[in-house]
Amino acid sequence: MTERIEGHRGERARLYDALLTAEREDVEFYVDLARRADGPVLEAACGTGRIYLELLAAGVDADGFDRSRDMLEILRESAAERGLEPSVWQADLTDVGADRRYALVTCPFNTVMHLGSIDEQLAALRSIYDALAPGGRFVFDVFVPSFEVICEEYGTWQTESVETDGESYEVRTHTQVLDELEGRILVETECYDADGSLVFASEDRLSLLPKRHLELLARCSPFDSWSATGDFSDEPLSADHSIQVWSLRRADDA
Repeated sequence: MTERIEGHRGERARLYDALLTAEREDVEFYVDLARRADGPVLEAACGTGRIYLELLAAGVDADGFDRSRDMLEILRESAAERGLEPSVWQADLTDVGADRRYALVTCPFNTVMHLGSIDEQLAALRSIYDALAPGGRFVFDVFVPSFEVICEEYGTWQTESVETDGESYEVRTHTQVLDELEGRILVETECYDADGSLVFASEDRLSLLPKRHLELLARCSPFDSWSATGDFSDEPLSADHSIQVWSLRRADDA
């Protein structure tokens, strides 16, 4: 049986950016959001810096944190190559550990789905709320759970070919529902090199987050107001969208 790692470390961390084959509009969205923020910005789960380094390159006063030491090391190496000076640390969503207040905190690309329980989800919202200055916002995105995708793709292996730095890889992913009642899924990933040797195998346990669940979390959190749009647009979230973008606001006089 293949041993699967949890989290982003080792070869999985090194190849993380290359294996993101799906086109996303999140970089431009979050950079534009950060440039318009009236104060410093914090990126939660900044990873290898796919978005965070673009914030620095755009002149944004930005900090970041991630729970993966290996991802942060790659971020620092990439920053040095680009002449950028990152301010990042190792931390978890439920305990941000920031030493200043931010006008904007962001958490891109489904990371909130890694929080396994309601207690963890609320703890993360409280920790991020405490890191915000009065009037600050927390903006994050997660995918819209699709019954069509669950029925058609879950339970079968999906295969993609990826090329990076002159090397070819085959990436296989398998998603299954772990707990229908709790809305928990397991995503298994296997990466093979051109010779067919296993580079890494990983697994992620995620929480499906439909709109109603997220709205209830917002209502139970310290945040004072919230809104949701779809697919990194200004359109109110609807069934036509595949990505939920949530904005939670701390009151000006908090």
